Amino acid sequence: MEIFEELKARGLLAQLTDEEEIRELVNNGKAVFYIGFDPTADSLHVGHFMALCLMKRLQMAGNKPIALIGGGTGHIGDPSGKSDMRKMLTKEDIDHNCECFKKQMSKFIDFSEGKAIMVNNADWLLNLNYIELLREVGACFSVNNMLRAECYKQRMEKGLTFLEFNYMIMQSYDFYMLFQKYGCNMQFGGDDQWSNMLGGTELIRRKLGKDAYAMTIQLLLNSEGKKMGKTEKGAVWLDPEKTSPYEFFQYWRNVADSDVLKCIRMLTFLPLEEIDKMDSWEGAQLNEAKEILAFELTKMVHGEEEAAKAKEASKALFAGGGNLENMPSVTVTDDMFRDGTVDLISILVAAKLVPTRSEGRRTIEQGGCTVNDEKITDFKKAYTKEEIASGDLIVRKGKKNFCKVVL
Repeated sequence: MEIFEELKARGLLAQLTDEEEIRELVNNGKAVFYIGFDPTADSLHVGHFMALCLMKRLQMAGNKPIALIGGGTGHIGDPSGKSDMRKMLTKEDIDHNCECFKKQMSKFIDFSEGKAIMVNNADWLLNLNYIELLREVGACFSVNNMLRAECYKQRMEKGLTFLEFNYMIMQSYDFYMLFQKYGCNMQFGGDDQWSNMLGGTELIRRKLGKDAYAMTIQLLLNSEGKKMGKTEKGAVWLDPEKTSPYEFFQYWRNVADSDVLKCIRMLTFLPLEEIDKMDSWEGAQLNEAKEILAFELTKMVHGEEEAAKAKEASKALFAGGGNLENMPSVTVTDDMFRDGTVDLISILVAAKLVPTRSEGRRTIEQGGCTVNDEKITDFKKAYTKEEIASGDLIVRKGKKNFCKVVL
């Protein structure tokens, strides 16, 4: 199966322009494509991970990825899918986040000579002259059409700033520049980016003529990513300091039964023939599929050794008989003890399983906390150093959040 057909079979393509031309480019390894990443944090997250998997897949088929870091657009913020204006970052914050992105992306994309490039749109956006931009680019955009774009319509009632209104022009200008500087002939994005992406294609054609070869593909992949990556404790990050390999493993281990095969198709590099055999799986077999998904993705992000450790720790908690050593842990320090014991609420707060003591008390009284599979409803429950020193104390909040308690 050729790569374009495989992308379709894996459920990655939702909408695109010039399908036959795109198929020809991609299948013959002639696509020079870009995906943009705005550096709003110092780590990539699960939504970005999905885009990186696609870039890796296309690069393996001989196509050339351009990873565009939004050092310039990060100064504005994309209004798509948001009810409020994004928090403004300083230039220092943006520069730091860009560096973090570069390190993480290099785990997925081969940036050796001629294989892929990484660029920062700050290189051209921050030096633009406002009047020149208005004359060169502004005349190519209809305000009426822009206001009809879904990414703006959803913000009109709450309030859309003029700053954010410029985001479509900035993203379109990116494609225009990448086309001229690097021969970029294709861009990828999610459904919330569709209007911005079409704006880039239109800008190229209006400025450089109808024969200018620029195409747009919209990916279901990114829109699916926006539904994922959130837990009770926050976003699922690729940085192991923010989301441990074990937590990353457990996130995928706990996906819904209805999503597991879809995730395996979209995100893993397992052969489609092998995945198709899983279509008839149900019951306990779906748990096996989830374990396969979790292991494959954790291996991609954190390496095979960490994936094996996470799998072993998961077995220790849910199946018994595994190795507790690799389970997430919370350290209880001497100053937490009162009269020789430390109360369960303090442990929950220290483990960040609850944000406050009052929330910890409420969780315990409502039956939402267990210790070694025993439900605890007494908020005064406390443990001695000897009990903790045994290394067998496992505290759990709800079904998915837990940790081992150590001195």
